Amino acid sequence: MSRATFRFLFMVIALAAPAVSAAGQLTVSAAASLKAPFEEFATLFEARHPGMKVAKNFAASGVLRSQIESGAPTDVFASASPREIDSLEQKGDIVTGTRRNFAGNTIVLVTAMESHDSISSFTSLKNSGVRRIAIGNPATVPAGSYAAETLKSLNLWEAVRDRLVYCEHVQQVADYVARGEVDAGIVFLTDAALHRAELRVVAATPESTHAPVVYAIAVVRSTRAETAARDFIALVTSKDGKKILSRYGFRVTP
Repeated sequence: MSRATFRFLFMVIALAAPAVSAAGQLTVSAAASLKAPFEEFATLFEARHPGMKVAKNFAASGVLRSQIESGAPTDVFASASPREIDSLEQKGDIVTGTRRNFAGNTIVLVTAMESHDSISSFTSLKNSGVRRIAIGNPATVPAGSYAAETLKSLNLWEAVRDRLVYCEHVQQVADYVARGEVDAGIVFLTDAALHRAELRVVAATPESTHAPVVYAIAVVRSTRAETAARDFIALVTSKDGKKILSRYGFRVTP
């Protein structure tokens, strides 16, 4: 083999390598609050698509949106709020027609299971004995944004804002409360359910105090596995998918 031929073949292989390595993998970026059901979705999807592996990326929805905007390889994006999908859609980063609203949730106030019996409602957060309240960072965490809306709607924001501890994702809020590092926290009901032995649900937010909690999913424009990405969304929105979501406490769309 001549040196020129060898170089030509090497270039062909090198250029083909990324496509080959990605051919059997689907990268799904999903909100941290979706971790439990999406672990099941990944396992079920792989069982139904032999040879396909699902790479899972869980974080705050705003962080995931920024990753996609920065070019991070992503095939499917599932957000805990429509605003992240809206933002990507406006920039042309979502495959037209693939967006689906697939679940809902409830925002709740929680404390550690056996502490702070004095916290019996959202209004109790004004009490001087409540020194630290954890919520997700409203700029990047949908649960934190809903929490901030609720506190403002209930005229509690000014009274508690200096006591708020901003977390990177909603699971961190639940962990802080469970470990007693804060006096109370505001999370999704599904996150409280995952920590049912450690967290006490004090109250649910009136839905009129915040925008509707809607989870949205879509195929990312830069995908190299659009067919598989569409199939994954079909699984999430299928009858089987709704059963999984319901089992973890999510409200499913008709």
